[in-house]
Amino acid sequence: MAISTDNLYSTAGIQLPRGACVVIVRTQWNPASIDKLEEGCIKVLTENKVPFKIITVPGAFEIPFCIKSYWDAHKYKDDKPFAFITLACVIRGDTPHFDYVCKAVTEGVLQVNLCLPIPTIFGVLTVYNQLQIDERTGGKHGHKGEEAAVTALKMIALKHSFTAL
Repeated sequence: MAISTDNLYSTAGIQLPRGACVVIVRTQWNPASIDKLEEGCIKVLTENKVPFKIITVPGAFEIPFCIKSYWDAHKYKDDKPFAFITLACVIRGDTPHFDYVCKAVTEGVLQVNLCLPIPTIFGVLTVYNQLQIDERTGGKHGHKGEEAAVTALKMIALKHSFTAL
């Protein structure tokens, strides 16, 4: 059964603060799949006129460190991000490596979400095979890259609404 994405991908009515921008942190591993996720993010951000920067890290494990380091280097600058989006694809293999990487990146993204004052969106696919990737990059399970960008915009607007109260 296909998931209805009508509301998931809607950006109608989102009120973004002036200067809102996003940093996408993507991996080098599985580049064809990550490219598809990135294209979805770029599509949504461009449609909503939100500037973005893309940073490439070696693998999913390195994403949280990159986010924390980038924030520390830019938090007082004019180009500081209003959200991060993580893009990775971890495919189960024959060893427990998959489990360790998935747990580490999930916990790492959770930690940066709790310690930074801006949201980090989890755009990490954890899958068993290429078919599952295809189903999540424009197939029957929607487009997780687009979904991550819409989620980033919604979270930026939500956070901004707290300061407007």
